[in-house]
Amino acid sequence: MTTRKLGNSDLQITPIGFGAWAAGGGNWEFSWGPQDDKESIAAIHKSLELGINWIDTAAVYGLGHSEEIVAQALKDWRGARPHVFTKCVLTWDGSRKVMPNHSAASIRKECDASLKRLHVETIDLYQIHWPPSDNGPGLEEAWQTLAALQKEGKVRWIGVSNFNVEQLKRAAKIAAITSLQPPYSIVRRAIETELLPYCQQNNIGVIVYSPMFSGMLTGGMTRERAAALPADDFRRRNPEFQEPKLSKNLELVEKLKQIGARHGRSSGEVALAWVLRNPAVTGAIVGSRSPKQAEGVMRAGDFHLTREEIAEIEEFSSSIAKAKAAF
Repeated sequence: MTTRKLGNSDLQITPIGFGAWAAGGGNWEFSWGPQDDKESIAAIHKSLELGINWIDTAAVYGLGHSEEIVAQALKDWRGARPHVFTKCVLTWDGSRKVMPNHSAASIRKECDASLKRLHVETIDLYQIHWPPSDNGPGLEEAWQTLAALQKEGKVRWIGVSNFNVEQLKRAAKIAAITSLQPPYSIVRRAIETELLPYCQQNNIGVIVYSPMFSGMLTGGMTRERAAALPADDFRRRNPEFQEPKLSKNLELVEKLKQIGARHGRSSGEVALAWVLRNPAVTGAIVGSRSPKQAEGVMRAGDFHLTREEIAEIEEFSSSIAKAKAAF
């Protein structure tokens, strides 16, 4: 699989990376429902076999469990070591309630905990998961702390997630930003107007999440499956997985399936190729809960749509594309 340079770093990453959100398992606020750990590890191994060279996780995924699963998968892996990216500022208490904390003390504690769970001496890319909800000075304190951790050698490169342009500019006054992680898909296109151009102009790598809209565009989602999502799957609360929006989204999936069939590709691979067509996008985070799922999407990094097919998708999706960012 080809690689692309991530922003101002020395990291050469594959267009597709493994997303370990679902590997956190169930029983926490933003879970994807129950998940078998052995299947998560097998999915990571299969993805690495297929050529991806980076894994994206976060301390909050499964309240530390996802990072532990990533570490276990890499302990058993005999190939080249992939880059490991993780995130901070979302913490939790004894009742498993998730809460943001942008203080220097909290981030330092989180970083040490992530290093321990991941069994590494240095984190390849450490990211602020969300900006402060009040958009206050916690942003500067958090970014100053990440910059200090980089100088200390605990993290190699530093990035942000879910920041807008104004927040990127504030952070850039303190230290260079290696990457931004925003949501982006055929039906979530808000970042095209300002964020992507700004990142491209300022050498900030972009690794997008939810390129298949939280599984909606994979081809595996149906009305029946949406209705049967586990109670602790966050998608049960998302209007896009409920009527009347669900039907419109599934109509788009049928169009993607038609295009994919011309190339022997899945609708998910078409959705990924569409995201990766944008020159401002360095890579896309793709979650897989089993080796079979990984087989169906992890090869999409080297799949390219024709101009005519891109136009076909643009025309069909224009009526349902959402301006507001969401999972």
